[in-house]
Amino acid sequence: MADSHWSTQEKYGMASKVVIAGVGMVPFKKPGQSESYDAMGAKAARHALIDAGIDYAAVEQAYAGYVYGDSCSGQAALYHLGISGIPIYNVNNNCASGSSAFALAVQAVKSGAVECALALGFEEMSPGAIEMVFPEKVSPLARHSEAVARLMGLSEAEQQLPPAVCMFGVQAEMLQKEFGVSEMALAKIAMKARKHAAHNPNAIFREPLTAEKILAGDPIYRGLRKLFACPPSCGAASVVVCTEAFAKKHSIRSDVQLIGQGSCSDRAEYFESDVMDVMFRGVSREAAAMAYESAGVGPDDIDVIELHDCFTSNEIITYTALGLCEIADAERFVLEDQNTYGGKVVVNPSGGLLAKGHPLGATGLAQITELVWQLRGEADERQVTGARTALQHNGGLGSAGFVHIFQRA
Repeated sequence: MADSHWSTQEKYGMASKVVIAGVGMVPFKKPGQSESYDAMGAKAARHALIDAGIDYAAVEQAYAGYVYGDSCSGQAALYHLGISGIPIYNVNNNCASGSSAFALAVQAVKSGAVECALALGFEEMSPGAIEMVFPEKVSPLARHSEAVARLMGLSEAEQQLPPAVCMFGVQAEMLQKEFGVSEMALAKIAMKARKHAAHNPNAIFREPLTAEKILAGDPIYRGLRKLFACPPSCGAASVVVCTEAFAKKHSIRSDVQLIGQGSCSDRAEYFESDVMDVMFRGVSREAAAMAYESAGVGPDDIDVIELHDCFTSNEIITYTALGLCEIADAERFVLEDQNTYGGKVVVNPSGGLLAKGHPLGATGLAQITELVWQLRGEADERQVTGARTALQHNGGLGSAGFVHIFQRA
């Protein structure tokens, strides 16, 4: 949102464009089936450098996003490529850690601090629901959990559930009871994810799902069912960004560029009145408004989207935050296939978090990698015909919201 003195383009540094020089990722795996985080991270970064056609020595700064790892894990991964003395910054912003690393790499290039920077994200996760790593300390999600409990009148027992289970169970129930979104629509999001992932060799879950299988049995909690949720997983992805001058000097293709971005954390009012804004909708709406304004485009200009479908309900809520439809039209938007090939916009051609997997630190950069392949026309059977403008959306509870818009020149 522009203030009285600066346009959004000036404020967020998008007066000129950043070149996406190279992208790379490794296939995502179930917990226990992957290589170590440092090996995965090194491979993803190496793929991105090969894609850019440059050596690691050309990188002037690097940013590594992850959640479940000790400090300086980024160095452990990137030292496999070279120990060159460049600054390596480690970033933890929950599920938006990879997008945070990317935004910082872009900022370094935009500011003129460097001509070329690398963003890396990786995660080596354990099976099961995500729990707090340091339960003896004040939880960074305490404010969010307390707001949900207060606004929804949750019992003491409900408040002892893992935060994601509690919050998104409430989100799914609210969609159904207050906004008329059926369980069939929620199930259809999961079915779409698997259908798209069938053509993605980097995705974990590629077999089709039926509504009957998704809706079998009782919900886990309130409106949440097992197959409404993304799985913990392991993986890595990387993106190299540079200036247009650097790209020209090193003969790097510059046909895909970042044209808009928005990022934010929570506003105080989110915690006072609307539980949906406590869980991503608020930061997603704000980040999207910034990104659209800085890019000079709107929702109707977007051809393909990779968004944060940690739960099927969150995908539907994000449609409204991104301006794809109003909440009253969300059921129709899904049931009429406006979110897939042949519809208004193709959402998560990779299969998204629901089917591709969600290794927290890698997710944002894997989304960007998929979109760059789409804009280059390199997505094989997943290719969105004529894709020219793409949007990436990623959120981390606690909270951090990111939207990036890319365009093929």
